[in-house]
Amino acid sequence: MTEHDTAPPAVQRVGEPVDASPAQRPQRTPLRGIYVEVMPLTSQAHGDDLYAAATAPGTGTSWTYLSFGPWTERSSFDTWLRAFEAADDRLAYALVDKRTGKALGLCSYARIDPANRVIEIGSIWYSPALQRTRAATEAMYLLARHVFEDLGYRRYEWKCNSFNEPSRRTAQRLGFTYEGLFRQHMISRGRNRDTAWFSMLDGEWPSRKRAFERWLAADNFDADGRQRRSLSALRAEDAAR
Repeated sequence: MTEHDTAPPAVQRVGEPVDASPAQRPQRTPLRGIYVEVMPLTSQAHGDDLYAAATAPGTGTSWTYLSFGPWTERSSFDTWLRAFEAADDRLAYALVDKRTGKALGLCSYARIDPANRVIEIGSIWYSPALQRTRAATEAMYLLARHVFEDLGYRRYEWKCNSFNEPSRRTAQRLGFTYEGLFRQHMISRGRNRDTAWFSMLDGEWPSRKRAFERWLAADNFDADGRQRRSLSALRAEDAAR
């Protein structure tokens, strides 16, 4: 018998115990905020607004890293929108600006895994009229809050093309943590896509929520609508306490 044979077995590390109850699957529930309504997408209710927004001036570069768009005719857009609405592997939303009542963007919950309590926010498209607005940020706040507080997920994911610097910056601004690069993850529009992977966890949500709500508060904006403190700065302040 060798020394190796008589050595005590190595201690095997395992993860901490967790509640293994599954999360709830998201339903077609509207999420209403101060500036935006995140509404379950219907082509009948939102098609006109979204087509107008998607074909407005300034949208040309917004499709580069997405798997859909642009459209040059209404019929092809309608075909895509109906399929996006009906897909059973996601739940699609229209983002309706409460000031104008117009749908100015869309997104979806995807990779929905109730057993492991993991869900992704994806297919995010904001028209130029929605970009860099309080409504845009509030939409992401409402969707995250629903995931963690209503549906009981542990992990909320954000993924984007590694070259999509605006999406990477947005993920980090919103409080997602960069986890790494999935090389040759996809073929998109006939080209290689390396995917940048981000996540937010349920234990991080309370501090992220505080920063969102402080940023969205009316007193965080001056008379011209400019922010007084950035979302990233508010999150850093909270972390330093």
